Amino acid sequence: RARPQDAAGKPWRKAVKYGMVGAGSSGLEKFQLVQELGFDGIELDSPNGLDRQEVLDARDQTGLPIHGVVDSVHWSKPFSHPDPKVRAEGVRALETALQDCKAYGGDTVLVVPAGVNQGISYRDAWVRSRAEIMRMVPLAEELGLNIAFENVWNNFLLSPLEMAQYIDGFGSPHVGAYLDVGNLVRYAWPQHWVEALGRRIMKIDVKGYSRKKQNEEGLWKGFQVGIGDDDCDWPEVTKALREIGYAGWFTAEVGGGGRERLAEIASRMDRVMGA
Repeated sequence: RARPQDAAGKPWRKAVKYGMVGAGSSGLEKFQLVQELGFDGIELDSPNGLDRQEVLDARDQTGLPIHGVVDSVHWSKPFSHPDPKVRAEGVRALETALQDCKAYGGDTVLVVPAGVNQGISYRDAWVRSRAEIMRMVPLAEELGLNIAFENVWNNFLLSPLEMAQYIDGFGSPHVGAYLDVGNLVRYAWPQHWVEALGRRIMKIDVKGYSRKKQNEEGLWKGFQVGIGDDDCDWPEVTKALREIGYAGWFTAEVGGGGRERLAEIASRMDRVMGA
């Protein structure tokens, strides 16, 4: 499932989330800035309020690819919700995301598959989410797109072996993992997840996390650290990715800003990616 190397021979390409681009008064200006700063691509949310033609024009005028989209309602309309009407709304949103992704020329929709809390049991989250997401797998296959599950702090899929089992249960090469390295550092060693998930990994999200800040300042404060200044062993992670033959996208998912901030992010990504 790993992507082939691009024309320049680079095995990995770096991207930024569209919502991180704080400069530019139009979509075209935002795309131009991202391209100027050396990013290889961009990722959008969907469903979104953007004009599709404007997005396509910005893509075509800059030549900056939209490599995929992020399902924008998987938290508010979770596939594990006890109300089937809410789950149905989530499925419709995923359908929109798949159609947008196809129109944009991307190849993955990032999905948080479920959430577990006091009112949603682990078993119910597993059963409900599999049934609902399965409804959209035929469309993903028809469109030639992938549904990629992100590991997040949702109390679900808490080990890489479990995530592998969940993915494999869909029985489709169009379902895989969107590995968020920074989200793992609090309780795991990301390279172990790379080893266990192997070719199931379709994309990589990049952010930093500091266990020291977590311990001294609080759980969420751990994210307040620059990429590369964190407690992730990036050399081991990139080594593990090479060993499984990963050749795809690295996308930043951190606080964005204007030109200076985005340039810093690009530089930090280059450093941890070994560029």
